[in-house]
Amino acid sequence: MNVLRLVAIWLTLGAAVFPGMWPPPSWGEQAGMNLSPADKQLLLQVARDSIAAQLKGKAATPVKVLSPVLEEFRGAFVSLHRRGQLRGCIGYIEAVKPLLQTVREMAPAAAFQDPRFRPLQADELADLEIEISVLTPLKLIKSTEEIEVGQHGLYIVRGLNRGLLLPQVATQYHWDRQTFLEQTCNKAGLPGDAWKAPGTQIFTFKAEIFADHPTK
Repeated sequence: MNVLRLVAIWLTLGAAVFPGMWPPPSWGEQAGMNLSPADKQLLLQVARDSIAAQLKGKAATPVKVLSPVLEEFRGAFVSLHRRGQLRGCIGYIEAVKPLLQTVREMAPAAAFQDPRFRPLQADELADLEIEISVLTPLKLIKSTEEIEVGQHGLYIVRGLNRGLLLPQVATQYHWDRQTFLEQTCNKAGLPGDAWKAPGTQIFTFKAEIFADHPTK
C-alpha cells in the first residue's frame, strides 16, 4: 500500500493535513453507520487496552472479530481527553484499513505520538476519556448551503493545503456555517476566506461519535 495513504493526522480543534502528504480524496454517498452498541463498546475497549499494553511494553491482546462491520474499511479518529482537556488525537481521513485495526493503531498513536503533547504516563490512564469518531466517505459539495453545522465535518483542499475539522468541533464552539468554513481554512494554513476562492474544494462528511467516561 502507498505509504502516503498511511499518514496519520494530528488534531488541535480538528485535523490538519500536512501539505503534499495526502492523496486525492475519494468521495461517495454519506451513508449511515451500522455500529451496534456492542461494536462501540468493543472498539472503546480495544482502544483502551492498546494504550494500556503499550504502557506496559507489551503487545495488545488479539480480539476475535464477530461483527463484519468492524472489518469494513473506515476512516476514523481517536481523541483522548483528560480532565476536560485534549490529550491527543490522531486518525485517518480515508478508509485505508479495517475499522478495528484503525482504532487499535490510532489509540496508542494518539497517546504517545501526538507531537503537541508529552507521551501519556501510566498514572493518567485511569481518568482518560477515549472518544472515537468513525467517518463516512468524503463528499465534494457544490454549494456551502449543503453544509449542516452539527451534522457535517469539513475537509478543505486548495493546492497543497488541506485542513479538516470534525463535526463536533463546530458544535462545541457554537460556530455558524461561515465561521466553520473560516476555521477549517485556517486549519489548512489558508486565509479564512479561502473557501470562496475558485479552485478551493470543500468536502463534507459525517461521523458516528461515541466515548467512554472514566469512573470517578
